[in-house]
Amino acid sequence: MREVQGPTARAGEERYDAIVVGSGLGGLVSAAYLAADGRRVLVLEQHDVAGGNAHVFRRRRKYEFDVGTHYIGDCGPNGIFPAILSGLGVRDRVTFRPMDNEQGFDRIITPTATLDVPAGWDAYRDRLRAALPEEAEGVDRFVHIARTVSGATRESLVGHHMVELFREQPDTMRWARRSRSLAEALDHCGLSPKARTLVAAQAGNYGTMPDGITFAEHAAMLDHYMRGAYYPEGGGQMLVAAFVEALESYGGELRTRCEVRRILIEQGHATGVALADGTRISAPLVISNADYRRTVLDLCGGEQAFPADLVARTRAATMRGGLVTAYVALDTELPGLPNANIWWHGSDDMEAAYAAMVESWERDGTVDSIPQLLFSFASHKDPGAAAVCPPGHSNFQLMTLCPPGYGFWGVRGGPVDGEPYRRDAAYQARKRHFTELMVTAAEKVIGPFRDRITHLEAATPLSHERYIRGTGGTPYGMARWGNVSQRPDVRTDVEGLYVVGQNIRFGSGLSAVATGGMAAAGQILGRQLLPEVAAGAVLGDPAKLPDRGPDWDPLLVSRGLARRTAKGFARLG
Repeated sequence: MREVQGPTARAGEERYDAIVVGSGLGGLVSAAYLAADGRRVLVLEQHDVAGGNAHVFRRRRKYEFDVGTHYIGDCGPNGIFPAILSGLGVRDRVTFRPMDNEQGFDRIITPTATLDVPAGWDAYRDRLRAALPEEAEGVDRFVHIARTVSGATRESLVGHHMVELFREQPDTMRWARRSRSLAEALDHCGLSPKARTLVAAQAGNYGTMPDGITFAEHAAMLDHYMRGAYYPEGGGQMLVAAFVEALESYGGELRTRCEVRRILIEQGHATGVALADGTRISAPLVISNADYRRTVLDLCGGEQAFPADLVARTRAATMRGGLVTAYVALDTELPGLPNANIWWHGSDDMEAAYAAMVESWERDGTVDSIPQLLFSFASHKDPGAAAVCPPGHSNFQLMTLCPPGYGFWGVRGGPVDGEPYRRDAAYQARKRHFTELMVTAAEKVIGPFRDRITHLEAATPLSHERYIRGTGGTPYGMARWGNVSQRPDVRTDVEGLYVVGQNIRFGSGLSAVATGGMAAAGQILGRQLLPEVAAGAVLGDPAKLPDRGPDWDPLLVSRGLARRTAKGFARLG
């Protein structure tokens, strides 16, 4: 065991080399790699199960719904996510099922166009040109810039430098700057509202319209899927369980139902955490996978730990959009649909339609239609999986952005602040109304299905805040922390305190937060971890990993060893 210098624990206090607050993929990746390096690591999770936005939940003992795992890009032989798994020796514990990467892994539907998005930049450009024959020049310009900038961004992750590209193509690479928004790039390429909608239709992957995202982040998202779109066999909990197995096999520990009340800081150094029950645990390293605003303002005490200008910027930060998600199960199959997500837009002008919904709410207090809807079909992506649904049934999700703020839901605050929203009559009425609007819109796209519904429930931004503790109930993190999409790095102003998750500069999405987790662990260990594992390095000893028996259950594993046999666990069947 490597000796780590740090504060002396008080009498009776537990002491670890590192504590990770929260068990989203960013925190689990950091924790597992530190454990593989020989550190004594403790992961603390307030929820019943690890995983954050990657976790699943079960209903009626026959349906399992993913909270945030809808597809993952770049999971081929040289992919980023497989490399992260491989570096811990758990690559063969996760199988990635390819979606229809040739015909199209995303189907975009507007009133006048249907675009099936394939893998590969050339094929993508050709599909766009066919859908927009009058705008071929603008399409070519957009795809060239996106391909160049995103390729350089990915190369930088695996250890290559972008200096030469900046020298060779300065006019193109200026779009890699964080100050340049997607909206500016669409303007630069002279694209019409319809073309802008087809190009930016998958905005639900990051939760904002083109003026709220950098061009580089949108391009990176596209490139991620241009390298192929996949779904983890068995759902998102399979990813979580693999990292938990690595963590525990290499000497780390996961405790669920264990809420951190405070990150302890003494003289500018992180010294551990205090739990909700008053217990103090000591460590010279703390990695917060909690929401960034809550980390700075609540867990660390704001100005008590951070410079005043950073605290002010964090207080003023705005969040990306919140989602309403309807989880749907049917007692029938849905034949004729592709193995793809469907991105439906009720208007050829996505930006104007979203603005009109928000304006209607702010002006009249009403929302009478859904401008856009994302369909994710788990039973198509993972056919035959017993956990998804029984044979002959369907399991899918409907997702859409909603107007921002608690007021839309008829409440004054969120669950983190103690607002008892769940039985509030105004909240329930808004939730029922919005769910009905989503189902009505969905039936226009895939045909009638409400008579075959066996399970239907909706989750709002308040639901997300309750389980994930994210500010504003968004899974996408901060919209503005200063300039457009400016975000903090993993290292903070407090010595020994790091941050990971959907709010940091690596962006939102499962691969992005996992990459951020690698960056934090790499800075702590003084190693270029991602380039190392991409080149084949393996940390830890895979021979220590546990066997998986016939009753192995990823949700059970994700509760941690101490609570693996606790009551309240829903099995399928």
